Amino acid sequence: MAGYPTVLHTEEIMRDGLQCSDESIPVSEKIRLLNALSDTGLKEIAVGSFVSPKWTPQMACIEDLVAGFTPRPGIRYTYSALNEKGLQRAKNYVPPLSPRIREYSTKYSMCEVFAIRNSNKTQEKEVMNWPKQIAKAKADGIAYGGISLSCAWGSNWTGEFTQDQRMLAIDRMYTMWADAGITVQRINLADPMSWAMPHQLEQQLIAIKERWPSITDFNLHLHNGRGLALASVCAALTVLDSGDTLRLQSSLGGLAGCPYCGNGQAAMMIATEDLMHLLEEMGISTGVDIEALIKCVWLAEEILGHQLFGFVSKAGPRPRFDKLYPMDMPRIETIEHAKHFLLGASAYAGMPSPWPEPIRSYQRPESMNDDRSVSTFDSKGLKSSGGGTA
Repeated sequence: MAGYPTVLHTEEIMRDGLQCSDESIPVSEKIRLLNALSDTGLKEIAVGSFVSPKWTPQMACIEDLVAGFTPRPGIRYTYSALNEKGLQRAKNYVPPLSPRIREYSTKYSMCEVFAIRNSNKTQEKEVMNWPKQIAKAKADGIAYGGISLSCAWGSNWTGEFTQDQRMLAIDRMYTMWADAGITVQRINLADPMSWAMPHQLEQQLIAIKERWPSITDFNLHLHNGRGLALASVCAALTVLDSGDTLRLQSSLGGLAGCPYCGNGQAAMMIATEDLMHLLEEMGISTGVDIEALIKCVWLAEEILGHQLFGFVSKAGPRPRFDKLYPMDMPRIETIEHAKHFLLGASAYAGMPSPWPEPIRSYQRPESMNDDRSVSTFDSKGLKSSGGGTA
């Protein structure tokens, strides 16, 4: 296998995160968060949804938000719209919103209950829309089509779906595109109800690549209600290679949810700071300033009035070189004290130290006195000798 796939990422807190949050959050605070996110190095940010304010009042201010924020060059600002009315509302704000580039797709929900609850469409209506989407793509001269499968692995109302069921649904859509003379290049596998298991996701991607080698662009919209979404990303990174594109969505602090899936805020998503940390540690450059991203988590917690759900925003990234912790720091017990990884000693100011003498270690040479001799190590890397005293 030749390297990792190209990873493209979309930040979702402004859309998937806030759609299940307090509707009374002032627009000015949402703008403050969006502007801060724009300064982190993120390449694509979903700013919200043009949907019915009656059913999603948290998005009622979308026009004011888009009109009031400060767009940054080089960032794609995307949006969601479920029908033609929403699309027309959004077009008034393009730019600063970016044109939709992945709308030529046939879509199918494995769970009809969710399809009805989420978009008021039966599976039959979804299938009836396929010829229209393909005809539109053909009329617009589109060379490559896309397939989207929602609730791909399972449903809180109808249970688990098998790989055979997924392959059958994909094959029906793929064949219709092929009959129209359009090659399918993209596939979206969405898991709004957190049913995906890493080993099943891995097997599914392998099967798709073997059956339809023209598909090289994979979008995984994974919710994290059962804590396995990040592991599923790792599985995808082991299966896809440098000839593929992997598109991922995550949300700052893990804040996300779906009011129609039965889990609400518990549906969650991968915390963006956790995902960026993972990618960087695997050698996949993101261009994201992880410290700036963590500060955005803290800002979001201030705005929302509660703690978010990620991990790196609490423990910090793995410290390296000049970021290693001071050895003489006091006992660290609270999450607020743990913020010393970014705030320094001010995070635990006033805490008494239980260490009567400075801590010294051969593993931190800068802590040693000049009269301490250099230790040697055996073949296993263990300290084998040393002279002098601390």
